[in-house]
Amino acid sequence: MVRLLWLAFGGVCVGLAIAGAALPLLPTTPFLLLAVFAFARSSQRLHDWLVDHRHFGPMIRNWREHGGIDRRSKLLAVAAMLVALLVSWAVGVGPRLLLIQALVLGASATFILTRPDGPRRPES
Repeated sequence: MVRLLWLAFGGVCVGLAIAGAALPLLPTTPFLLLAVFAFARSSQRLHDWLVDHRHFGPMIRNWREHGGIDRRSKLLAVAAMLVALLVSWAVGVGPRLLLIQALVLGASATFILTRPDGPRRPES
């Protein structure tokens, strides 16, 4: 039963990660990391598939091996946070809520920007 719950959680996380690849305000990498964590506890085959995936695998391995986030992902994440904050301001969110949002997004951006970039990709 527990294995099925981990499997379902991993599947939901992969779905959210895929949505995050298309939607600008939804992150991809955190959901991938959660999916790998869940699949490690439920399905070695799905875990290996995700770690070896052509698009998602490099992000996962960079985090696992170097604690890093590539520069492009950092810039996209911070830009999305800034857009979210600007949209909140534009639609008239109250000052208290806007301040809370700015503090949370600022702390998140600081965490992201202080992670190493990881190894350089070979030129193709």
